[in-house]
Amino acid sequence: MSKLSRHQAIRQLLSEGEFWSQEELRQALVIKGFEATQATLSRDIHEMGLIKGPNGYTLPVAEEVEAEGPSVDQSIRTFAVGVKQAQNLLVLRTIAGSAQPVAAAIDSDEWPEVVGTVGGDDTVLVICPDTIEAGRVLRKLQELMA
Repeated sequence: MSKLSRHQAIRQLLSEGEFWSQEELRQALVIKGFEATQATLSRDIHEMGLIKGPNGYTLPVAEEVEAEGPSVDQSIRTFAVGVKQAQNLLVLRTIAGSAQPVAAAIDSDEWPEVVGTVGGDDTVLVICPDTIEAGRVLRKLQELMA
């Protein structure tokens, strides 16, 4: 299974319960069908910015992040799974339930090449003024997803 799927599973597990150690979290992932080594899970924890506090591992929820939302770079790296161009439009595919936060992150970043976005459940429609600008945004999104 992909890293993006594993990250989504980790988010879901953390929202459902407390995990005091990497091993507890790793075992919960195995139950969900993910084969994650301790090294893989350690990298995931670092990439996702998880915090170990008095209630075990938690997602980062700094006041700044809550107010502003995650950065567009972080949103794309975490949730995006593919992007295609159709003339001046881009169709950005995300993990289920993640399109609206990604659309909001793109909108809040105010990219000059983007007129606006529409976020569904697992698809973001990115509207650009023309095909040239859409090509620029496509390359930018692909770089962030790499």
